[in-house]
Amino acid sequence: MQNRPAVGLLVDGLIIVLYFVAIVSIGLYMGRRERSLSDFALGGRQVPWWAVMASIIAAETSAATFLGAPGEGYDKRSLAYVQLVFGVILGRWLVAGIFLKPYYQFKVYTVYDYLAVRFGPLSRKYVSALFLIMRTLASGTRLFVPSLVMVLAWQLFVQGKDVHFTQGAVSSVTPYLVAIVALTIATCIYTAIGGIKAVIWTDVIQATLMFGSALVAIGTLLWHIGGWQAFLDAVPQMRTLQGYFVSGFEPERIQAYMKEHHVSVMNAWHYVKLILWSDYTLFSALIGATVGNMAAFGTDQDMVQRLLTSETHRKAKKSLMTAAIMDLPIAAAFTFIGILLYAYYQKDPTYKPDATADVFGSYILNVMPIGVRGFVLAGVFATAMGSLSAALNALATSATNDWYLGRFKGKSEGHYVGAARFFTVLFAILMIVVAGVFAYAKVNHPEVRIIPVVLGIAGFILGPMLGVFLLGMLTKNRGSDRGNLIAVTCGLFATVVLGEMHIMVANTVAPWFGYTGEFVRPDWLPKVSFTWFALVGAVVVFLVGLLFRTPEPVLQEAERRLKQAEAGDDRPLDLRD
Repeated sequence: MQNRPAVGLLVDGLIIVLYFVAIVSIGLYMGRRERSLSDFALGGRQVPWWAVMASIIAAETSAATFLGAPGEGYDKRSLAYVQLVFGVILGRWLVAGIFLKPYYQFKVYTVYDYLAVRFGPLSRKYVSALFLIMRTLASGTRLFVPSLVMVLAWQLFVQGKDVHFTQGAVSSVTPYLVAIVALTIATCIYTAIGGIKAVIWTDVIQATLMFGSALVAIGTLLWHIGGWQAFLDAVPQMRTLQGYFVSGFEPERIQAYMKEHHVSVMNAWHYVKLILWSDYTLFSALIGATVGNMAAFGTDQDMVQRLLTSETHRKAKKSLMTAAIMDLPIAAAFTFIGILLYAYYQKDPTYKPDATADVFGSYILNVMPIGVRGFVLAGVFATAMGSLSAALNALATSATNDWYLGRFKGKSEGHYVGAARFFTVLFAILMIVVAGVFAYAKVNHPEVRIIPVVLGIAGFILGPMLGVFLLGMLTKNRGSDRGNLIAVTCGLFATVVLGEMHIMVANTVAPWFGYTGEFVRPDWLPKVSFTWFALVGAVVVFLVGLLFRTPEPVLQEAERRLKQAEAGDDRPLDLRD
């Protein structure tokens, strides 16, 4: 083990403690005086565009990205993961041009208000329920990531133990649960009290800290490796185009596909299946990631809510597109860290972990210099708290606006703010449960990759949600409450089947009933990567939804509400009758 002086550990520990104290204090101060649901959920629509931009970056860059993206770079030894950012930019450009203006025209509190106007209350209820389920699962899963670092940091700073990222290093779920609860409570306090303003202004600080710590990590790694030339010698593919782009038709990828699918000769259909089978290629970047980002930033209240805090849809568009462009250097930085880590562990494998997902965490705790380690650890916790606070606020807003208000009409604004705070705490508890389950799974299966799990959970549900919104915005009279219920259900079913979730569940449950066989996917059915889930769900929902016509009274009521909103009527219960 390295010689770690007590003074050095104290310095790192104090940096982390000061970060937690500062971020909670700033969150409570910036979010004070929340008197109405508009203040709590939308910040009175007076947040500067650049703060919204920083909040978007903090919300989408979770600890899963902070530690997971380096794992992807380490595993692939290329920047192929960054290709997905091309789809990020294209997808958000489409969101800015199609989605934002209707949201501002109707002055929605949640994006699901739009569905109530365009189709009816059942569409809003169904899609809002899907969001609540999806966001709780996806954000809860993310919570495990910083808990792993917190547990091992505790061993290092307090117990003085060696830090090993090996299978069985932490064999009990209990330490993870303690870390998960501690992190969630700290985040929940300022989120529940301060609302969206507390979320956004702490996100500004956390986004800065996150990116700054990534740059510091790159500098430290290059220093440990021995410079740029030593890095290129260790990873020679970074001298070629293959280190930066993956078309999807590389010979080794085709050979891997043929081997897994028992194919001797490739035909056109096999090439289509190859495209859908691959994670990070130009096809998944320009098509799959584009649709996925349309779903995330057009229909996921977690991402859209901060856009709704801008004064106009034009300022919201500016925030969205600037954040999309910033994603390119951010994704590149974290993925590049993973490639640098591969070069470092080739040189010195002393602290090389068993699981790819742990390569950055092990380096932070075991190798980084005093002070730098504390700063980067604070960056890990900043990304975790930024994405968690955003999710909690969005979940609370959706639960209050889409479900609670309809049952408890005519109450005071203070009553609704209290309800939103209650839901913030409730969803924090639910996320702790989800994170605990994932921690149990990770302890028993440390090879599980973080990024596919998090993005896969979101992709299963966001795609069908996107299909409903596109049906409303791209057609004038197609889609109805009944039709949307059928269409979304079909979209969910198609995504589950092509994503093989039914096979995974069946193989897990079958042994309980004494069945020892294994369920497998038929050869004729494509195996779809998680990067394509959103496209599958959206296409199915849109095509099925086209079969149903919007009732004329619903169209007339939507026109009336639009005129009412454009006339300046901003009553908070107008879209919740």
